[in-house]
Amino acid sequence: MCGIIGIAGLPESQVNKMLYDGLLVLQHRGQDAAGIVTCDEDHLHLRKSNGLVRDVFHERHLKRLSGSMGIGHVRYPTAGSCSSAEAQPLYVNSPYGITIAHNGNLVNAEEQARQLYLDDLRHVNTSSDSEVLLNVFAHELQKLGKENLKIGSDLYLDVQQIFKAVSEVHNRVSGGYAVVGMVNGYGLFAFRDPYGIRPLVYGVIEYEDGRKEWAVASESVALDTLGFEVVGDVAPGECIFITMNGEMYTQQCHSSPKLQSCIFEYVYFARPDSVIDGMSVHQARLNMGERLADKIMEMKPEHGIDVVMPIPDSGRYAAIQTAARLGVEFREGFVKNRYVGRTFIMPGQAQRQDSVRKKLNPLPSEFEGKTVLLVDDSIVRGNTSKKIVEMARQVGAKKVYFASSAPPLLHPNVYGIDMPARNEYIAHGQSIDEIGEAIGADFLVYQDLDELIAACTPDDGKEHLFDVSCFTGEYCTGDVSEDYLINLERARNDAAKSGNGESNDDDDDDDSGENDSIDMHNED
Repeated sequence: MCGIIGIAGLPESQVNKMLYDGLLVLQHRGQDAAGIVTCDEDHLHLRKSNGLVRDVFHERHLKRLSGSMGIGHVRYPTAGSCSSAEAQPLYVNSPYGITIAHNGNLVNAEEQARQLYLDDLRHVNTSSDSEVLLNVFAHELQKLGKENLKIGSDLYLDVQQIFKAVSEVHNRVSGGYAVVGMVNGYGLFAFRDPYGIRPLVYGVIEYEDGRKEWAVASESVALDTLGFEVVGDVAPGECIFITMNGEMYTQQCHSSPKLQSCIFEYVYFARPDSVIDGMSVHQARLNMGERLADKIMEMKPEHGIDVVMPIPDSGRYAAIQTAARLGVEFREGFVKNRYVGRTFIMPGQAQRQDSVRKKLNPLPSEFEGKTVLLVDDSIVRGNTSKKIVEMARQVGAKKVYFASSAPPLLHPNVYGIDMPARNEYIAHGQSIDEIGEAIGADFLVYQDLDELIAACTPDDGKEHLFDVSCFTGEYCTGDVSEDYLINLERARNDAAKSGNGESNDDDDDDDSGENDSIDMHNED
């Protein structure tokens, strides 16, 4: 899972600062690396490195990122690699000079990398599927646009060539992908896979003189905080293009798009103040809480719960509504250290376990002598849940119940979320009672899948489908084989991650090295 943003501003706009602020808002989507590319007339300027946004960009870096248009990216690695070589945005010089930022995962990246090399004569230098996607787009655009390129002030590229190239991308690649990018000196583009698995939203600022600024991002909250009015979601299969003069074009680039967005955005990843495909994430989580409470009442009418507590932060809104529905007091029982990253997306089991106690500390007075219901967004490996239950008992809880806003996780997510190998899920091969015993809970309840879907469906009278493959093993692209899953699990399991030899440490903070600010053109 990653966060992406693109802004087409006015000549006097501080697009570099806007991109920086937008990435700060999207930091929850990736803590491994960050990058920004800006376009200043026909020059591209890049800064990217491993680390958090605030650590990657200092004032001197932002000064070098001049221009009125740019894109940004925050990353966490979906296959365990933390190599700075795969930090985004990525760049290819032909045709024109193209740079992209990508959120998602391609399921046929290996096949396309081979085709790029053998048929298209393009070399992919890393294991990143994003580099594959970039080169597929660049190759298709090059086939269409060679005769229309003019040098100098007469640079011209028909926007239909962009749309046709995106159509060919849809024909060639498979998986979940939301993309924002720039064609050097010409404009900014953004597109979404034909199922809309990964989120992408765009907005506008309109000025009295008729001029407009445009922005596109993974979540609407990034646009809100920058002052953009949300226009809507980029539709599945759709591409938008904004010229250097601020002219906006849109076109559907797939013959049969079908919205099937990732339901885990609502469960865990997205910020509660975002709206994705017409559904408030905050409201979805409140709905999950109501439905959890109904199931608890059905399973255990005489539940005896004294207090409902969230596992901060993504479990909070469901817990609030669970408590309200049960007529039980809601209390905060854990204090969260906000300077520890999200344990779900840490790259190894040892690092996750070490972080749990550093991240959460219980308030003994809230637990002592009480039957406590703990509400979390999901249970993945179960190690965090087990540790939290242990902490609750250590500070005096009489009984500890545990509720998950999501059903049991059983299958890998292949479209851009780094969920573990199947045998690393605690639900793999175990009943609900066995899982409850494994985490030490006196009672365990999971959300039902149909109830989760209902909780995340906006009340607009339209049909809404979701990618729920991590619960069912049914993949909407229809081309995920058992061999692919086996190879994916080999790359994603904790043994592979702990042995990849990569480091999360940032580079030395100087002005040398491949990850420091570089201009992607020759200086005199």
